Amino acid sequence: MLALVTGASSGIGLQYATALARDYHTDLLLVSNQEKEQITVAKDLADKYGVKTIALCRDLSKQDAAEELHQYCIDNKLEVDILINNAGVFFFNPLVETSMKRFELMLMLHVVTVAKLCRLFGEDMCKRGNGYILNMSSMSAWMAYPGIQTYNSTKAFIYNFSKSLWYEFRPKGVGITVMTPGAVDTELFGLSPYWRKVAVRLTVSIPPEKLVVIALKRMFKKKKWGMPGVINHLSTPILKHTPDWLVKLTYRWVGQFQK
Repeated sequence: MLALVTGASSGIGLQYATALARDYHTDLLLVSNQEKEQITVAKDLADKYGVKTIALCRDLSKQDAAEELHQYCIDNKLEVDILINNAGVFFFNPLVETSMKRFELMLMLHVVTVAKLCRLFGEDMCKRGNGYILNMSSMSAWMAYPGIQTYNSTKAFIYNFSKSLWYEFRPKGVGITVMTPGAVDTELFGLSPYWRKVAVRLTVSIPPEKLVVIALKRMFKKKKWGMPGVINHLSTPILKHTPDWLVKLTYRWVGQFQK
């Protein structure tokens, strides 16, 4: 099998690549905009686990990034059995204080490219009658929260888009799973090392390797959705109905926990 993993040079994407090579002996097409890091990761995984790896440097926020990546696979006769849409960015900022470039980057990366990759590779999988797609959403999909207005909205798109596609793809033998983790212990959210440790101890944040083990098990079972952690499941109804006064209060001090 061949797995295409986006954002695979670090963080959760690196954990996905590692787990697929180590636990499932899956060949890898690793895509990231960090060329040097991606090459190193690909070589290390190939040497350590004896799988075939390809490191591909691509800016997935480009308008035609999905088409280019799909065409690359066609040109090189690469049949993708697993697609993991993991690449993402995060920023905490009022919308009018966010540069248009950064705003567009998130929309392209989280919405346009994810949707196009599902469309292109999903068609190939449906024709073959097998395949797996795993998309990364977030618990923030249920949050109306200032500062992350673009992030939570794009994650809500991924969540609903993926669950809708599950009904379309499943009868054709293709599984599509969407994961909605809470905080994950990576550098994505900009927390200081101290607060990252505190969050993990309080089980507010989950180590990425733990998330990946759960996500891959659900993906290979072709489950529609997954969310790790009992606390996250208990918190979801609260997130959906958080009163305005509490949103305003937390917004005032949450920035202090970032770097």
